[in-house]
Amino acid sequence: MTEKELLELGFVKEFSLDTIDDQPEYYYYIKDFTDGLTFITNSSDELGNGEWFVEFFNTEIPVRYCEYDKVKSLFELIEDGLVKK
Repeated sequence: MTEKELLELGFVKEFSLDTIDDQPEYYYYIKDFTDGLTFITNSSDELGNGEWFVEFFNTEIPVRYCEYDKVKSLFELIEDGLVKK
Protein backbone atom coordinates (compact mmCIF):
# COMPACT_ATOMS: atom_id res chain seq x y z
CA MET A 1 0.00 0.00 0.00
CA THR A 2 1.20 3.53 -0.66
CA GLU A 3 1.07 6.61 1.57
CA LYS A 4 -1.37 8.17 -0.89
CA GLU A 5 -3.72 5.20 -0.45
CA LEU A 6 -3.45 5.43 3.35
CA LEU A 7 -4.47 9.09 3.18
CA GLU A 8 -7.38 8.20 0.88
CA LEU A 9 -8.54 5.72 3.55
CA GLY A 10 -8.56 8.48 6.17
CA PHE A 11 -5.33 7.71 8.02
CA VAL A 12 -3.52 10.52 9.86
CA LYS A 13 0.28 10.78 10.00
CA GLU A 14 1.84 10.63 13.47
CA PHE A 15 5.48 11.40 14.25
CA SER A 16 7.80 9.82 16.81
CA LEU A 17 8.89 11.90 19.77
CA ASP A 18 12.48 10.76 19.22
CA THR A 19 14.47 12.98 16.86
CA ILE A 20 17.61 12.81 14.77
CA ASP A 21 19.07 16.17 13.74
CA ASP A 22 15.87 17.86 14.98
CA GLN A 23 13.71 15.68 12.69
CA PRO A 24 11.34 12.92 13.85
CA GLU A 25 13.11 9.56 13.82
CA TYR A 26 10.15 7.87 12.12
CA TYR A 27 6.44 8.26 11.40
CA TYR A 28 3.41 6.03 11.01
CA TYR A 29 -0.30 6.36 10.31
CA ILE A 30 -3.37 5.78 12.48
CA LYS A 31 -7.12 5.71 11.93
CA ASP A 32 -9.62 5.74 14.79
CA PHE A 33 -13.19 4.58 14.27
CA THR A 34 -14.27 4.66 17.91
CA ASP A 35 -12.80 4.04 21.36
CA GLY A 36 -11.21 0.61 21.22
CA LEU A 37 -11.17 0.33 17.42
CA THR A 38 -8.04 1.85 15.96
CA PHE A 39 -5.88 0.83 13.03
CA ILE A 40 -2.14 1.49 12.79
CA THR A 41 0.49 1.05 10.08
CA ASN A 42 4.06 -0.08 10.25
CA SER A 43 6.50 2.76 10.85
CA SER A 44 8.53 4.47 8.15
CA ASP A 45 11.75 2.96 9.51
CA GLU A 46 10.31 -0.57 9.19
CA LEU A 47 9.14 -0.49 5.58
CA GLY A 48 9.86 -3.66 3.64
CA ASN A 49 10.09 -2.95 -0.09
CA GLY A 50 8.60 0.49 0.60
CA GLU A 51 5.19 -1.06 1.30
CA TRP A 52 2.86 -0.09 4.11
CA PHE A 53 0.53 -2.47 5.91
CA VAL A 54 -2.43 -1.92 8.26
CA GLU A 55 -3.07 -3.71 11.55
CA PHE A 56 -5.71 -3.63 14.25
CA PHE A 57 -4.11 -1.64 17.09
CA ASN A 58 -3.22 -3.28 20.38
CA THR A 59 -4.20 -6.90 19.76
CA GLU A 60 -2.46 -9.91 21.26
CA ILE A 61 -2.05 -11.55 17.86
CA PRO A 62 -1.56 -9.13 14.95
CA VAL A 63 -4.27 -8.97 12.29
CA ARG A 64 -2.59 -7.48 9.23
CA TYR A 65 -3.70 -6.37 5.76
CA CYS A 66 -1.40 -5.34 2.95
CA GLU A 67 -3.78 -4.69 0.05
CA TYR A 68 -5.60 -1.39 -0.38
CA ASP A 69 -8.80 -3.01 -1.73
CA LYS A 70 -9.11 -5.33 1.29
CA VAL A 71 -8.60 -2.49 3.77
CA LYS A 72 -11.07 -0.30 1.89
CA SER A 73 -13.68 -3.07 1.98
CA LEU A 74 -13.08 -3.70 5.68
CA PHE A 75 -13.46 0.00 6.49
CA GLU A 76 -16.68 0.21 4.46
CA LEU A 77 -18.11 -2.71 6.47
CA ILE A 78 -17.11 -1.05 9.74
CA GLU A 79 -18.59 2.31 8.71
CA ASP A 80 -21.81 0.56 7.69
CA GLY A 81 -22.08 -1.12 11.10
CA LEU A 82 -21.32 1.90 13.28
CA VAL A 83 -24.34 2.95 15.31
CA LYS A 84 -24.70 6.69 14.90
CA LYS A 85 -25.73 8.62 18.00
